[in-house]
Amino acid sequence: MARITRKQLKSDKFAQEVGLTVTFFEEHKEEITRYGAIIAVAGLLFAGYLYYQRKQHGVREEALTKAIQVQEAPVGPSANGGLGFPTQEAKDQEALRVFSDLRNKYAGNEEGEIAEYYLGAIRADQGKLAEAEKSFQEAAQKGNQNYASLARFSLAQIYFADGRSDLGEKTLRELIANPTIFVSKEQAAITLARYLVPTKPAEARKLLDPLRKVPGVVGQMAIQAYGEIAQQ
Repeated sequence: MARITRKQLKSDKFAQEVGLTVTFFEEHKEEITRYGAIIAVAGLLFAGYLYYQRKQHGVREEALTKAIQVQEAPVGPSANGGLGFPTQEAKDQEALRVFSDLRNKYAGNEEGEIAEYYLGAIRADQGKLAEAEKSFQEAAQKGNQNYASLARFSLAQIYFADGRSDLGEKTLRELIANPTIFVSKEQAAITLARYLVPTKPAEARKLLDPLRKVPGVVGQMAIQAYGEIAQQ
């Protein structure tokens, strides 16, 4: 069975985005604060409920942070006596445990869907693509737009890895048409072009041509991918 690494599935980038600071949740905190100001006149009962909700959100954030720390911990001796694991197997076992607990405890919340994505990434890295696919499908169906797009991006790579190229192409084209902050139109297009190079080089060129003129990293990646076509 084909092996897809966590790096390929962009979980390292994902960890940077939600990271140990979990910055995206700050948006929701601001909303809670704003709504709290609006309904302050409704009385102490509702204010107490709002405080409880905000406190619970903080608890979920902390649980997610601890789970990500496990995922990002090194294999082997850790610096300054921090968290570390003797083997990759031991690390994966613990990561699966903490993310499964997080997923089960906070099902229906963003933290639970993020945990589901991470479960898929870990299983894909282990070569367990069928189990990974199940987790990614769950995250794609129940996560918000941004997290769902990331799950679909990972699903597309699994589809190509196990021979379902038509489904992989369809999924990436949908992401090109509906980009998010986690999966940009350009990223999806370059990824699709790379997969199409062996079988549809003309279509790959069509995807890459406009991107080669884009300044910065996007243009560099497109030029590199275009060079792969010439080598076929």
